[in-house]
Amino acid sequence: MTIQGTLLLVGGGKMGGALLEGWLARGVEASSVHVVEPGEEARKVLAAHGVNAVAAAEELPAELRPGVVILAVKPQVMDKVVPDYRRFVAPDTVFLSIAAGRTIASFEAILGSGAAVVRSIPNTPSAVGRGVTVLCANANVGAEQKDACDELLRGVGETGWVEDESLIDAVTAVSGSGPAYVFYMIECLAAAGIDAGLPEDLATRIASATVSGAGELARRSGEPAAQLRRNVTSPGGTTEAALNVLMADDGLEPLMRKAVAAAARRSRELAG
Repeated sequence: MTIQGTLLLVGGGKMGGALLEGWLARGVEASSVHVVEPGEEARKVLAAHGVNAVAAAEELPAELRPGVVILAVKPQVMDKVVPDYRRFVAPDTVFLSIAAGRTIASFEAILGSGAAVVRSIPNTPSAVGRGVTVLCANANVGAEQKDACDELLRGVGETGWVEDESLIDAVTAVSGSGPAYVFYMIECLAAAGIDAGLPEDLATRIASATVSGAGELARRSGEPAAQLRRNVTSPGGTTEAALNVLMADDGLEPLMRKAVAAAARRSRELAG
C-alpha cells in the first residue's frame, strides 16, 4: 500500500480487526497504526501485530496527528465515542466511517461542518478479504484523501464510490445485507436437497460448496451472470426445469426486488 502518515483505528472488533490485518498484509507499517479498543483481550491480539493499542482516546500520544481516523465502532455508540476525536479535525485529516445507518451529516454535527468525512458500507466477507465496500465523501474531502480511503478499504476487497449519499441505502440493501440473502439461499438449497432424499450433512456441504463455487466462477470468468446461467442451462434439461420455476412471474426476481426494497426502506428509517 502507498498510504503515508499515521492511521488511527477506533474500534478493533471483527471488522476493525479484519481491516487491520488487510492493511498489514499489504505493507502498512504496524508502527504507523494506533488503535483504540476498550476490550482487553482484543487489545492483546492487536498489540501482537505490533500496533499501538490503547483502551481509550485519552491514552493516545498528545502529539498524534493521524492522516485517517477510521471509525469502526457500532452505530449506536457513535454519538458517545466520536466527540473524543474532535481534536483531530484538520484539513489534512479525513474521518472514515464504516458504520451502517450513520449519515455524513450526523458526523458533521459532532465534528463540525469543516471536517472531512467519508461514509462507507463494507460487508461481512471483508473478514476474509473478499468484501465489497461503497464509499461517499463530503465536499471537504480532497482527492488524495479519497485515494487513501479507497486504498485502505481495498485491503479487504473491492470498492466503489457514489456521489449521491442517498444511494447508500440501496448499497446497504444489496451488498451490506446481501451476504445474509446468500446464506439463506444456502439454507434453502440444502433443505430442498434433504427433501429430495439427501443426507443432511451432504446436502448442507454441497449446497454451500455450490454457492461459493458459483460465486468464484462469476468473479473469475468476467462474463455477465446471465451468460453464465445460459452456459449451464441445456434446452429441455434439469436446470431449465428448475429455472422455469425460479424465473416465473412470481419467482425469484420479484421476491428479491421486494427484499432489497424493504432493506433500503429500513436503511432510510435508521438514518433518520
